[in-house]
Amino acid sequence: MSQSGPTAAMRLWLAGQVQGVGYRPFVYRLAQRLELRGWVRNRSGQVEIHATGSPPALERFQWALVHEAPPLARARLMSCEAIPAFDSEDFQIRDSEESTHADIHVPPDGFACDDCLRELRDPHDRRYRYPFINCTQCGPRYTLIERLPYDRLHTSMAAFPLCPDCRREYENPLDRRFHAEPVACPLCGPQLRFVHDGVTVHDPAAALAACVVALRAGRIVAVKGIGGYHLMCDATQPAAVARLRARKPRPAKPLAVMFPANDDLAVLRREVELDGESERTLLGPMRPIVLVKRRTDGRLCEGVAPGLDDIGVMLPYSPLHPLLLDDIGVPLVTTSANISGEPVLTDAADVASRLRHVADAFLHHDRPIVRPADDPVLQVVAGRARVLRLGRGNAPLEWELPHAVRQPTLAVGGHARNTVGLAWGTRVVISPHIGDLNSPRSMDVFSRTIADLQQLYGVRAERIVCDAHPAYASRHWAERAGLPVTKVFHHHAHASALAGEYPDIDHWLVFTWDGTGYGEDGTLWGGEALLGSPGAWRRIGTMRPFRLPGGERAAREPWRSACALTWESGDDWNGAPEGADVLRHAWQRHLNAPTTSAVGRLFDAAAALLGVVHTTSFEAQAPMLLEAAARSAWPAPPIRLSVEKDARQLWTVDWAALLPLLRDDSVSIGARAAAFHASLVQSMLEIAGHARAEHGSFAVGLTGGVFQNRLLAEHGLAQLAHAGFEAHLPAGIPPNDAGISFGQLVETARTAES
Repeated sequence: MSQSGPTAAMRLWLAGQVQGVGYRPFVYRLAQRLELRGWVRNRSGQVEIHATGSPPALERFQWALVHEAPPLARARLMSCEAIPAFDSEDFQIRDSEESTHADIHVPPDGFACDDCLRELRDPHDRRYRYPFINCTQCGPRYTLIERLPYDRLHTSMAAFPLCPDCRREYENPLDRRFHAEPVACPLCGPQLRFVHDGVTVHDPAAALAACVVALRAGRIVAVKGIGGYHLMCDATQPAAVARLRARKPRPAKPLAVMFPANDDLAVLRREVELDGESERTLLGPMRPIVLVKRRTDGRLCEGVAPGLDDIGVMLPYSPLHPLLLDDIGVPLVTTSANISGEPVLTDAADVASRLRHVADAFLHHDRPIVRPADDPVLQVVAGRARVLRLGRGNAPLEWELPHAVRQPTLAVGGHARNTVGLAWGTRVVISPHIGDLNSPRSMDVFSRTIADLQQLYGVRAERIVCDAHPAYASRHWAERAGLPVTKVFHHHAHASALAGEYPDIDHWLVFTWDGTGYGEDGTLWGGEALLGSPGAWRRIGTMRPFRLPGGERAAREPWRSACALTWESGDDWNGAPEGADVLRHAWQRHLNAPTTSAVGRLFDAAAALLGVVHTTSFEAQAPMLLEAAARSAWPAPPIRLSVEKDARQLWTVDWAALLPLLRDDSVSIGARAAAFHASLVQSMLEIAGHARAEHGSFAVGLTGGVFQNRLLAEHGLAQLAHAGFEAHLPAGIPPNDAGISFGQLVETARTAES
């Protein structure tokens, strides 16, 4: 490397997502281009660079390190200082150096990049049709890394020694596989095997072909991916989908469908209506499941999402997926291989034993999955893609807290749709989706995820924050952990999670509408209006409370909520199942009939009163079916609901005026469902108006699981804006209970500061 003119030298430190994303090779190539000498190395999560050359080149180098970084990198220049000029013949990449003090950023798993896909389909390439092809810009990360620094020895690829050809690529700074830790080829890397009826096909090409034959024949195949196994079948074969539902069992919950990404998404466009933001999200590096509107003239069988007009679709992200889709030529149901509510399964023996009654065959591979990561889920609401579930591709999710925690703090989230969070300073890391904490396996993954986060990031929690609900398994775990525990009320955490996404807003009115959560008064909240800011929420509005007959059972039996509303109004409902009279006697005596204000249970009641569904197989089924019915008759005029201050000085919405309409069979189901949605939005506007008159200006937030309802959320945002309010929905943090851990940390940090 020749150079003339004056020279200078500098030392630079960069932090952020700079490991596992091809950052050191990028620095090397950049230095070569600018004729700089020196070296770069990883140092426990950060990148240290010593560079010498001409001052203009060094200035250009400093700018490009951030602004020309690889697509998966998120580099932040921490410091840049002049140092004495030093002698160096070239620019080198030095070995990583570990440290006891780490600023670590663990990248999520990446999808197969275009360069690798071109090689995958090139008959002349040595990795032709190799389902584990990757480079520095793609492939597994979080599910493969055992510890940092990110070197092959610290990943699940340590058991696969590199062949000479892969070694040359790995050691060549100008190759895009330079220090791509999962790099491999058919000679030295992981391999597929197919198992059916006790017979194992070990030849990888034959195993893949046998899998395709099984899928074409309508078989259900458990396929090992990046973060876990999927259950796959032909999405155009009603019998195959019906068998999957019957065996899992999953009678009604929607199934995600994977489509090929070639031909300008032609196959996908024949099945769904794509807007620009949904298409961008599907094609983005996250490669999530995206909820989109289904076309009525498509080939997908009705059983994919019975009774719903939205379906979850996804594009291939593992190199294995395009091989399957190209060969079979039809969309594939691609749903998590798990027991309902549990984390996705990752181990071949577990899948074979626990899902042997579901899958006809198994496509395994021998690259270990260090930790599970389910597929992320997003939907576009009000023109913006919003996260509903964190997982492979977007987690671990890193965020900045508006206020620093005083000591490293672990947030253990809620009970359903659990995630956990780890915070130190102003940094917070949220785990991928864990699931419902109802089983020993869920609790095992929950505990291992907590240990993993602390080990990966080199941070040991000194305090735990949990939900205040006395029956949550996450709270029980926290109280046994031997650390100081802070309890945060469920809806305060919801509100604080939203506020944490918009740190520049310091005064809020947040509508926290969901199923049920433990409230300050010991009742089950779920239809609240909270005024203030993190650490200082004040309940100023709610829904008229009612008692839930049977308590928790009402979440899966909407008819119970319908009975509760009619009984509360002094009436009977002739649609109640036989034996409801006995339940009413218990309800009247307040036996197992907790009081709630939950909007989620109002949706359940409306669905039952309309005859849409009386008993459900998953918690959100009734609201989803009700929203689908409402879309068929949207827009509809609202029924004005009484909004008055009660004895507690809370602006209280009385739902009673909805009952005559919901029970009026002379009006179509769609029109009644639409009016129900419009009426709830109108009640929200009234509370916001009263609050503004009493308390002055604020931003309005909409969060909680109920606001996953796109019709309700979009209409609510539009009506609030029309009334002169600044209104916001969550975007990067899920509005449902998956966001509780983040909200717990925001709430705790603010409370500790004040």
